[in-house]
Amino acid sequence: MRCALASAVLLLAGCDRAAPSHAPGEPGGVALERAAEATGLIAAPARERPVGVFASETARLCLVPRRDGALRAGASVDYGAGQRCVARGAARAGAAVTTEWGRGCTVELRYDDDALVFPATFPAGCDPRCSGRASIAGLRLERLSDSVAEARRTRGPDGRLLCGDD
Repeated sequence: MRCALASAVLLLAGCDRAAPSHAPGEPGGVALERAAEATGLIAAPARERPVGVFASETARLCLVPRRDGALRAGASVDYGAGQRCVARGAARAGAAVTTEWGRGCTVELRYDDDALVFPATFPAGCDPRCSGRASIAGLRLERLSDSVAEARRTRGPDGRLLCGDD
């Protein structure tokens, strides 16, 4: 009988609830997500760490950090039958991601949660980067990976690395 009573007391002692770890009025799920982000279980949003691979169907964008604080950037879309775009260059992250793909082709991508969105119109200097009727204007690319290694291995439709030294 003493064993049963001791077991019951221990069992009830284990039922004591800890105080919630979130601020009053804040749903517990928000605190859980913050803790998961802090420990790296959830990737940081694009705005906080705009590196990795972003994608949508046949479109890809890679961003890889450089030693000088800038980013190596590459973007492509492949619709097949000679309808594709490929751009390689540099980028800087701030309130938006400003990409510079050379010869008058500077494009500002805006953040949309964990995605990057291309503008609806591009400067004329970007035209040589596309063939046929292909365009990357207006694309919304979701984060596929925040891995720098994967971003370095991302290839364009021309078979070359988009963000590598190839």
